[in-house]
Amino acid sequence: MPWIEQVPISEATGLLKKLFDQAIERAGRVWHIVHIMSLNPRVLRASLSFYTAIMLGKSPLSRAQRELLATVVAAELGCHY
Repeated sequence: MPWIEQVPISEATGLLKKLFDQAIERAGRVWHIVHIMSLNPRVLRASLSFYTAIMLGKSPLSRAQRELLATVVAAELGCHY
């Protein structure tokens, strides 16, 4: 597994701390896919915005259908998250 430097959650400040706090409030933790972007909080913010638009925005697909598609694609690609 590759190693990528990350900002420890306890050392986050500014925008990164805000994003981590929101992640913890939303999911109870900071998931690896979020944490891996910690060196660039602006990219993390954009990624979370994109995710929110795809998963929670107006769509002909239900939330359950979107989650199912994400799960199937992740399984097909061998992603563990």
